[in-house]
Amino acid sequence: MDEISVMNNEFDTTQYIVINIGDEQYGIDIKYVDNIVRMQKITRVPNCQEYFKGVINLRGEVVPVMSFRMKVGLPETDLTNKTRIIIIKLEQNAPVGIIVDAVREVVTLSENNVDPAARNSTNTDASYINGIGKCGDTLISLLDLNVVISEKDKE
Repeated sequence: MDEISVMNNEFDTTQYIVINIGDEQYGIDIKYVDNIVRMQKITRVPNCQEYFKGVINLRGEVVPVMSFRMKVGLPETDLTNKTRIIIIKLEQNAPVGIIVDAVREVVTLSENNVDPAARNSTNTDASYINGIGKCGDTLISLLDLNVVISEKDKE
């Protein structure tokens, strides 16, 4: 019986890549991460949303790139040597790059270490969060990537 319960616990965990945006930590489900690349030249595309920075050439594939900071209404900051572009691939969609301040680590969280996010209509940032992960004393906001990369702007 103990072996079965151990096996079930393994299936109840999810790995997240922990990123920094300013002083905040966010988690991205690792199954959606196709690649993590250093900042590179981004070719601007005219007449796009402000958070859409342009496109990059990634091994012969043109990938659109957006600023997560600007998407959630945070001010733009200077790029550093820790700035990365995370290439996200959701099910049937084409890959999308998301610029983040830094990539910290990969953590494994069990279901009992994840609380659902509180939905509050006055906080537009909360719509990007689908849970809060507890890793030791650290809280990690877990991103809902479908909302993050959707074309709809928050009013």
